[in-house]
Amino acid sequence: MFKEFMDPNFFVEELEDINRKLVKGAEILTTISDVEVEPTPKELVFEEDKMKLYHYLPGDALTCPTPILICYALVNRQYMMDLQSDRSLIRNLLGQGLDIYIIDWGYPDHGDRYVTMEDYIDVYLNDCVDFVRDRTGCDRINLLGVCQGGTFSIIYSALYPEKIRNLITMVAPVDFHTTDGLLNVWSQYMDIDNMVDTMGIIPGEFMNVGFLMLKPFQLMVDKYVGLMDNLDDPATVANFVRMEKWIFDSPAQAGEAYRKFLKDLYQENKLVKGELMIGDRRVDLGRITMPLLNIYATEDHLVPPASTIPLNDLVGSEDKTLYSFPGGHIGIYVSSRSQKELAPSVSEFLIERCPEGRDGHQVCGLPALGTEEHPQAKMRAAARSSKPAASKKGGAAAKKKGGAAKKPPAKKEAAPARKAAAKKKAVPGKATKAGQAKKA
Repeated sequence: MFKEFMDPNFFVEELEDINRKLVKGAEILTTISDVEVEPTPKELVFEEDKMKLYHYLPGDALTCPTPILICYALVNRQYMMDLQSDRSLIRNLLGQGLDIYIIDWGYPDHGDRYVTMEDYIDVYLNDCVDFVRDRTGCDRINLLGVCQGGTFSIIYSALYPEKIRNLITMVAPVDFHTTDGLLNVWSQYMDIDNMVDTMGIIPGEFMNVGFLMLKPFQLMVDKYVGLMDNLDDPATVANFVRMEKWIFDSPAQAGEAYRKFLKDLYQENKLVKGELMIGDRRVDLGRITMPLLNIYATEDHLVPPASTIPLNDLVGSEDKTLYSFPGGHIGIYVSSRSQKELAPSVSEFLIERCPEGRDGHQVCGLPALGTEEHPQAKMRAAARSSKPAASKKGGAAAKKKGGAAKKPPAKKEAAPARKAAAKKKAVPGKATKAGQAKKA
């Protein structure tokens, strides 16, 4: 290699190649006015303030009738999961026969500076869960939380376990006092009160600078150098521009929610200590008893595995799975390996734990409802032959039914002003194409 650098012809050829790529790259970039994201068709079905709930148009056949609600982070945008047609976890999950809803949190502005974590969890997320339950007729739905949205989903599942059938978390921080991630370390020394009191809402640009500084050489130098090698490839350039669009499409953070998330979780680690309060309720992770699939990325620099893995030891679930994905925080959604492995793993987890279909027919590996082989029929047969067992099962069923119908009283107490002011409405089935949704 050293000899090549000393050869003048080598330099000339390299300069010619770079010049050719620059010219070609300039031609390509000038023809790209915008890039399409969120290619998978979906419909807006519910909205409340700036929050919108979308339903992806399902495939030909559902393998699991219990819908899945995706709760993304407040940081960045949820279309990372549906970035382009050949890099879409959403599309792959639909292909596995799942029924999918996703929350779009919108773009907070200064009018949202007093929106709290209680608003996001007790109002917006809870209203989305109730809407999906009402729309599908399922008492309990599947909840999939991503990154910060995973933390919200964990908190929600602990507060409302009667509404969640299965909980899936992806790269979700739980133990914030790990020193494996720079973000965790830096957060210990931030003056959060000063930031929120000064700015009101935390600008997305401010957040982006912090994220770029976590890996300055890779994120601010290396990727652009890497682009030079493929600047004459239209597909590579389009993919690069699409990713850049997502990276810098950063909503601001509502001040009060940001204050509580950083202080209570990053600085005081209250979630794992069992000290986190949402409204007047303590979040007890032991109340999470539904099946859990906890997915983490081995090379995640934003949410290190040490922050995610402890969840499985903190919940009360007996059925819990820890899934290790080789990759980073973003690669878990867009890498080629992800397209082949992640969606089938998620769908397999859900289908194995799915009840009978809405019409009572077998769809998920269970015998059909009404047959002697169905678990409920076996339970009734056991109840008839054993009086104590019948009393025990009947009591448990009655409690479960009553618990699902009863609305937790704390919801009414949490953020009453926000709840009263919230504008919410169900949206008639208006089909729209991804990317056409107007920004809030």
